Amino acid sequence: MLLSRSDLGRRGEEIAAAFLRQAGYRLLKRNYICPSGELDLICYHQGVLVFVEVKTRREDAAGDPEENITPAKQRRLERAARTWLAAHGPPNCSYRFDAVSVVLPEQGDARVRHIVEAFAPRR
Repeated sequence: MLLSRSDLGRRGEEIAAAFLRQAGYRLLKRNYICPSGELDLICYHQGVLVFVEVKTRREDAAGDPEENITPAKQRRLERAARTWLAAHGPPNCSYRFDAVSVVLPEQGDARVRHIVEAFAPRR
């Protein structure tokens, strides 16, 4: 059964969250939405606040899902992260932007790849 685009994205986020939890990340928030944009996952890991963009596709033949994190998308993620930081106070730690690529083929297991520091914020 083919998932709708929104269901595919939601399923990818569930898989990414489980993958990160298994790797020792503590999930703080899912789908943080503000006027600046949306942050898929906000996590804490080894003293670092991690804003995670999840990209999900059915197949990877069209390229890696994280290739869709364009410079414009990066700017929106940075603005949303600044909004979250302003609302929750400055962290007593550093932060970074990761990406999790999830490929959900029609048959077979999901393929997950975690890209640590997928891009560096412009300060």
